[in-house]
Amino acid sequence: MIRHIVMWNVRGATREEKAAGIERLQRSFDSLRGRIPGLLHLEVGVDTSRVDYACDVVLYSEFESQAALDAYATHPEHLRVKQELGDLRIARHQVDYLAP
Repeated sequence: MIRHIVMWNVRGATREEKAAGIERLQRSFDSLRGRIPGLLHLEVGVDTSRVDYACDVVLYSEFESQAALDAYATHPEHLRVKQELGDLRIARHQVDYLAP
């Protein structure tokens, strides 16, 4: 199994704008449930620490194999989400690793 973790900082001049962007991101990724072959688990978490070095949002997902994760990258539903979110992010970090 491959774990795919992505963290973002979201654009927004005010706390309300940022919250709206985070909600939009959550809805978009939640729409992928049951639509991507090999996607075993998908979870979106929103930071509650509010420390200055924390990211705003994390996507935690599990794929049955590296091939399934590779296919996800170009799957039309994933590409739709990427387009929906457009320039919403101001920073992005990613880690993929083989689960023990």
